[in-house]
Amino acid sequence: MLKTFDLKTGYNEIIDITAEVEQAVEESGVQEGTVIVYNPHSTAGLTVFSPWDPAGFMDLDDEIRRLIPTRIDFHHQHDTPQDAAGHLKSALFGVSLSFIIHGGKLLIGSSQKVYFLEFDGPRTRKFQVKVQGD
Repeated sequence: MLKTFDLKTGYNEIIDITAEVEQAVEESGVQEGTVIVYNPHSTAGLTVFSPWDPAGFMDLDDEIRRLIPTRIDFHHQHDTPQDAAGHLKSALFGVSLSFIIHGGKLLIGSSQKVYFLEFDGPRTRKFQVKVQGD
């Protein structure tokens, strides 16, 4: 089963998409298998992160910006410096994640959530969830 979800994002926004992934798993009826979350955008990424301390998101954002700051000396200047930085951030984080389905549930840790990372924006985005049974 393949399910597509739509998102409206803001600049540098981190969006919890765990509920959507869990919904796709539940609707599939798959008891044992895998789920792939895919982001078809080159200036956005996916990650697993802990939501328990909200300051952690500030740390994540600070470190992403420190590692790849928006600057004007990128060779790639098709759109804006923000766009060029977004492409690099996406390449480092990646555009897909895979998880195990066990007992009809998404198998993630109790302190883990699935996040869509917007490195450009605001944008209208999509992400896909593919559920496969064993």
